Amino acid sequence: MHVVLIEPEIPPNTGNIARTCAATHSTLHLVEPLGFSLEDRYLRRAGVDCWHLVDVRRHPSWQAFLDHMAQDPANGQFHFFTSHGGRLYTEASYQQDAVLVFGRESTGLPPEWLDRYREHLRQIPMTPGVRSLNLSNAVAVVVFEALRQLGFPGLHPR
Repeated sequence: MHVVLIEPEIPPNTGNIARTCAATHSTLHLVEPLGFSLEDRYLRRAGVDCWHLVDVRRHPSWQAFLDHMAQDPANGQFHFFTSHGGRLYTEASYQQDAVLVFGRESTGLPPEWLDRYREHLRQIPMTPGVRSLNLSNAVAVVVFEALRQLGFPGLHPR
């Protein structure tokens, strides 16, 4: 599983997402620019004892990430999460190497992506009037749904 954060801004969110990635053997991709340094103490505190377990990869741009993955976002493996429409996240079929893409905390995915990747947009339902979930919560909800569909490969109950 690949979790992709587009220009993340809040260190504790990224730290919490890193912990989720460590717990689920998911790769964390950070697409720059980042709104913080990877040495930020709040980022490290949120990830506390699991940073050595996280496969974190930085990419200078979206295109650099796509080049790294050597995949076309239209191939069905990519899922773009937004509060601006799309199918429910539970209606998507996730594969083991799914690419889960999340936008910035303040603005979400770039507006032009909402049209470009329309067929791959996913959303988490919530009460009207609530703008969005915290990014780290949204990532956890989606990652565990994808893993549930796959039978939690490689994960063990405690």
